[in-house]
Amino acid sequence: MSTGDLRSSQPLRRAGADATGPFTVSLSPEDAGWAFSGLRVLDLPAGGRQDLETGADELLVLPLTGACTVTVTTDTGITGGGGAGGGGSADPENMPSAHTRTFALQGRADVFSAVTDHLYVPMGATLTITSAGGGRFALPSARASRRLPVSHRRADEVRVELRGAGTCSRQVNNYALGNDLDTDHLLVCEVLTPGGNWSSYPPHKHDVHSEVERELEEIYYFEVAPGPDGPGFAFHRTYGTADRPLELTEEVRTGDVVLIPHGYHGPSMAAPGYDLYYLNVMAGPASDQQWLMTDDPRHHWIRDTWADQEIDPRLPMTSTPAEGREGHT
Repeated sequence: MSTGDLRSSQPLRRAGADATGPFTVSLSPEDAGWAFSGLRVLDLPAGGRQDLETGADELLVLPLTGACTVTVTTDTGITGGGGAGGGGSADPENMPSAHTRTFALQGRADVFSAVTDHLYVPMGATLTITSAGGGRFALPSARASRRLPVSHRRADEVRVELRGAGTCSRQVNNYALGNDLDTDHLLVCEVLTPGGNWSSYPPHKHDVHSEVERELEEIYYFEVAPGPDGPGFAFHRTYGTADRPLELTEEVRTGDVVLIPHGYHGPSMAAPGYDLYYLNVMAGPASDQQWLMTDDPRHHWIRDTWADQEIDPRLPMTSTPAEGREGHT
């Protein structure tokens, strides 16, 4: 995992630092100084339109606020259901014609009120996003090597989990993680943490490939619910190991981004009174869709304390959770 780029040495990216045109965040793998993970956040006015090409990336269209319509034209090498899982070069004389489909994403009012339907778009595609009422749309992405089918998933198909207990209670919405959505390298979830609680705790890492861990570059994109008198805030920590030092303990606000090339990350701390949201984008060299990580061994014992605690009654914030209380986020 490359860490030589300036942005990797400055993991905290303040809101607007990576804005380009209609994108309030625009980070490619090259921008981040690594090989796979990327994120754009598109802000469209009412009646707005944006044309995009996925190129070598796969991505999700994930509404943060508002609804949109997405028209996708897949590469001529993709067939069936908007695309077929072919990865190599096809004989031009036998390649099917390009296929265009349009999808209406119902979206949501905001990230704290509901999960959302979303659209997977493979590499080698063009897409047009329009929004009659305007909105903000996350485009988490990963460098890909396989061309897979376009897939639209309804909000009621999102696997929602409650993890932790007590003040470590949080809600995790899985969009491209732990479900049957087929991606090449892209993993995506979002985490909701009630005010006063900690998430991404115990601290964990995923920077080597082993039986119990995967090498995954990770992007955190934050939004914080406002209070009655102004914007909210939270805190986040990332730290390295003795042989790969890294240290970040900072206040974060809506629109801030943290890049995690390696090392332990967590906790993400929601200040009392201010609910915290973050979008996690992960990708790495493995294409097995496995999200494996290891806790900082000094803090793993925290998990044992959850058995005697209740999950925070403020959860879920959005929808009925699936069973299961384990997890690292």
